[in-house]
Amino acid sequence: MSETAKRPEWTPDDAGDEFATRVMPGVVGGHDGLPATKSTQGETAVPRRRQLSTAEYIQGVLAGDRATLARAITLVESNAPHHFTQAQELLKQLLPHTGRAIRVGITGVPGAGKSTLIETLGILLVEMGHHVAVLAVDPTSSVTKGSILGDKTRMEKLATQPAAFIRPSPTGGMLGGVARKTRETILVCEAAGFDVILVETVGTGQSEVAVRSMVDFFLLLLVPGAGDELQGIKKGVVELADAVLINKADGDNKLAADAARMEYNRALHYLTPATEGWRTRAYTGSAATGAGIQALWEVIARFREQTTASGVLQARRREQTRDWLHTLIAEQLHAYFYNQPQVQAQLPGIEEAVMAGDLPVTAAAHSLLQLLQP
Repeated sequence: MSETAKRPEWTPDDAGDEFATRVMPGVVGGHDGLPATKSTQGETAVPRRRQLSTAEYIQGVLAGDRATLARAITLVESNAPHHFTQAQELLKQLLPHTGRAIRVGITGVPGAGKSTLIETLGILLVEMGHHVAVLAVDPTSSVTKGSILGDKTRMEKLATQPAAFIRPSPTGGMLGGVARKTRETILVCEAAGFDVILVETVGTGQSEVAVRSMVDFFLLLLVPGAGDELQGIKKGVVELADAVLINKADGDNKLAADAARMEYNRALHYLTPATEGWRTRAYTGSAATGAGIQALWEVIARFREQTTASGVLQARRREQTRDWLHTLIAEQLHAYFYNQPQVQAQLPGIEEAVMAGDLPVTAAAHSLLQLLQP
């Protein structure tokens, strides 16, 4: 037996070399343009991945290189201060190459079939010649801080398509379940040549409002045979939708789905449309069988054609950009306030006074804000 072969503890006493475990030499490098070299015996050091320059990021994204695209998204999602400047310069350089895709938000409670619908729709679009990027916003694990749904593994067929790109992102515990950098990720994907962007929400209630503020077309996914209380669907959520799809309209559910479609169309007739000049309607389909999915895409394509011709789509995107600016200002002011040394020094005492009932909350907030006065 060679020196590099080791026998497991459970190996029978009379066994030969067939039970041996052989340790092969490792490889150092061999990625990101680094040459691969055989490691020496006992070498354990692993070189850190080389940081790309902004020019390399831009070149790779515009060329549609998936590895560079993934790293660029990681860069803009990073909360590290030393990544912020490079990420913003990257976005600035990519902006002229964005805005050409149709952005579709898809929401619905867990179990409505959002991931199945996205996979079926995505494969259909790829077969039609489109390039599809899926931004699947997952709930964040309180233990690992990572995504817990694993949409990339749940869309196995779509993940193997060369013209498709799936990016699961943890919400980071944000209210509404929308990742803070989803907007920037949309821009990076558009610059990489993807002409259809599908944004899936976690369906937790407030996420619908956030996604509505960053997409062109908003789809609400429902299932037949469940009441509003069970599905968590309220009038305000329906008012955000540009289309309602009753999913799982197959087999014994077909009659119930048709009944739900007619009921929602009657209700939608009395609601203010989510998009000026566009009438929101309910449709039936089955993500599992593919029935009605092509018709759904035709609705989305007709929406884009109509709103582009009327100027509504361009106006919506301008308003979304303006709202985005104010949202970021509010976030950065929040972070700036709590990072001030004088605030950090006095905040614990003021919190105790408020909780003890010795200081009104309004007065407490005012006194803390006064600390920022010059």
